Amino acid sequence: MDVGTVAAGRWVERWERQQQRYAIDREERFTVISDVVERVTEGHPGPLLLDLGCGPGSLAARLARRMPAAEVVGVDADPLLLELGRAHHGGALRFVEASIGEPGWLDALALDRPVDAAVSTTALHYLGEAALRRTYGELAQRIRPGGVLVNGDHLEPDSPKVHELAVDIGRRRAERRQALAHEDWESWWSGVRADPALDPLLAARGRHSHPRCEGNDLTLTAHLALLREAGFEHVGTVWQFGNSHVVVAVR
Repeated sequence: MDVGTVAAGRWVERWERQQQRYAIDREERFTVISDVVERVTEGHPGPLLLDLGCGPGSLAARLARRMPAAEVVGVDADPLLLELGRAHHGGALRFVEASIGEPGWLDALALDRPVDAAVSTTALHYLGEAALRRTYGELAQRIRPGGVLVNGDHLEPDSPKVHELAVDIGRRRAERRQALAHEDWESWWSGVRADPALDPLLAARGRHSHPRCEGNDLTLTAHLALLREAGFEHVGTVWQFGNSHVVVAVR
């Protein structure tokens, strides 16, 4: 299933561009997450970092560049995105195919020590409430005391009126920036399917049973309550724009 580095680089670059349409201030959010991870891992040589729902490694690669001594593991259920990441980023990252929230998914990562930081962006909202509760608990058991879970995602305010305003603010910001993004999710995947070089990866993807995206409608407060219930001692928001948040949970 090898794909050339040039071809992989082209598709990863196109992935980066189309993702700008969907994440408010995506680069700033990545920077905030990286700042938190760097602060929490100070004094810990060679920290172990997990990127949950990594895709082709957007955030994981930024963490690896920021902290070259870290061991960065990207986790995703999509073999095509993982293979593009492997071909493009080489040995800077370790990619593992696993369905977050499924029984035994953490065992598939073959971790040999406690995790210093786990991060995720716009991935955990795909989990149903029961799977999310279980995942938070499992991560709390694997993250070292003082380590951190950092989640950048679209989380809803408790007030329906504030939710309405937050969504509108985010929509307005996205519309102002969408002129810079010439591709969307559907056109990216259409392009992938039309590229003969990616046929083996598409075939491999087709042989996999992808996890069902249950989703949840939990508010920000409900997420924080689940994190406390899981065993994280300190939880809260360190960045927000509209309904886009960076939530930190310290073990």
